[in-house]
Amino acid sequence: MVVNLILVFLISAIIGLIIAPFIIYLCKRLKVSQTILHYVDKHKNKEGTPTMGGLIFIFASFFSILVFLGKDGIDVLFCFAVTFGYALLGFLDDFIKVYNKQNEGLKPYQKIVGQVGLSIIVSLYVYFNIGTSIELFDLELNLGLFIIPFVILTLVATTNSVNLTDGLDGLAGGVSFVYILFFGIILAVSSLSQNYVYALSCFAFAGGLLVFMLFNFYPAKIFMGDTGSLAIGGFISMMAFMTKKEFLIVFMGIMFVLSAVSDIIQVLYYKRTKKRIFLMAPLHHHFEQKNVHENKIVIIYIFITIMVSSLMLLYYLL
Repeated sequence: MVVNLILVFLISAIIGLIIAPFIIYLCKRLKVSQTILHYVDKHKNKEGTPTMGGLIFIFASFFSILVFLGKDGIDVLFCFAVTFGYALLGFLDDFIKVYNKQNEGLKPYQKIVGQVGLSIIVSLYVYFNIGTSIELFDLELNLGLFIIPFVILTLVATTNSVNLTDGLDGLAGGVSFVYILFFGIILAVSSLSQNYVYALSCFAFAGGLLVFMLFNFYPAKIFMGDTGSLAIGGFISMMAFMTKKEFLIVFMGIMFVLSAVSDIIQVLYYKRTKKRIFLMAPLHHHFEQKNVHENKIVIIYIFITIMVSSLMLLYYLL
């Protein structure tokens, strides 16, 4: 079984290495490039960098996991269907930005409607097929009908948090890689027979992400775009729902949480006082405005994620 985890990771990485140059070339040829917001002055040199690079790890992970799916693969296929759904929503957002040559894609209400619509479908699937309980360390909480709003809120919050974290070269990709890889390891060591197929899925996704990061670290040759960030949020959420480990999103995804919370605080405080707590939100842009190089910020974010994820892994090993 461990061999299969390694194999699916390697197959995904190999597929990613094969398709990545093609996707980058195609995006450049079609001028699918990122438009930088005018107030993010430190990123002006990134104007014109290809986007929609999330297609690299989405396709790589999907085609690699197909090799290992058996009769019990229906739930995994549903997970990837949801991932594709969020990727499509992000793709529409990216496409509008590229087409209009500006950094405004779907209107906020359109994004929310799309995200909530998908999350309602997921919530009903979870309610009727997975169950109404969630795990909180050694406790099992039965939410009953409240599982439906819980799933909706978790999906919307997670996808938007990952999306907000995608602001520096290698940031969202690096943090997501660590999170998903450790999540897969936790599934493998905690309940191998029950969650083995989801551990495989995580290793497949991590393999694709690793290859994407080779092209996304500073200076990035391609951005993941909303296509990638929303897909990651959808995938992370689905893995948590299927294995009843939603609480790990809060702990292991602490840097996603900080991105979202810092942005919310900034907006609410500014509306009330017309002043800003942070020089720029989300939090990583605040550090950037403090003249901390983005590479250092990315390393710190990844390091914290590794530390927290290691503690969670240690908990399951003891």
